[in-house]
Amino acid sequence: MSDEPEEKRGWKKPAEASTGGRKLAIKSRKAKNESSKNWIERQLNDPYVQRAIADGWRARSAYKLLELDEKFGLLKKGLRVCDLGAAPGGWAQVALYKGAAKVVGIDLLHVTPMEGAVFLLMDFLDDDAPAALMAELGGPPDLVMSDMAANTTGHRATDQIKTGALAEAAAHFAMDVLAPGGAFVTKAFQGGVDAALLAELKRNFAEVKHAKPPASRAGSPEIFLVAKGFRGRPR
Repeated sequence: MSDEPEEKRGWKKPAEASTGGRKLAIKSRKAKNESSKNWIERQLNDPYVQRAIADGWRARSAYKLLELDEKFGLLKKGLRVCDLGAAPGGWAQVALYKGAAKVVGIDLLHVTPMEGAVFLLMDFLDDDAPAALMAELGGPPDLVMSDMAANTTGHRATDQIKTGALAEAAAHFAMDVLAPGGAFVTKAFQGGVDAALLAELKRNFAEVKHAKPPASRAGSPEIFLVAKGFRGRPR
């Protein structure tokens, strides 16, 4: 990632109002085990975490979407956006900052309210979730974005399968509801995206790419799947 100041690259510090007046805070505490201690130390020493605090983003993940947008041009003014796995709101915050007209997010975890966005506290995999999202959005989304990931087990193959299943669910939702010309971006794990799903995405979108933005930790198996130019649903 370039060391150039964000202002020179089109990124500006978001207004405090967009975070609900909250500052992202990390508090050190006595770790119950070595794993949690390592996680705390990594967070405290992570330069993206420190930048998020300084810039007013709700989470370091905001930079992943900013970098994906810089590469693929996903976000434009006036878009309707669905945000799957929205907590703590970093991606919704970026979408609104880039000019989205409306963002509707969903997560199992509570998301602090944000002007311009609606957050549903429910499981995206619930049968009622797609209809609830569309009712709040008021029309077909121009962008469906998913940062959903299953809780990791430490077993790489299992984690790939679980997160891959979430990516597949997000992809089918996107192909059901997107406006023609719309875009889809989802988190996945390397090797965890089914070949049949990739083939289906390539049939339905003009462009399908994999990307690992600089803000994604080098040691993490996560990648992002980006699909642009939705061809529209068959009549």
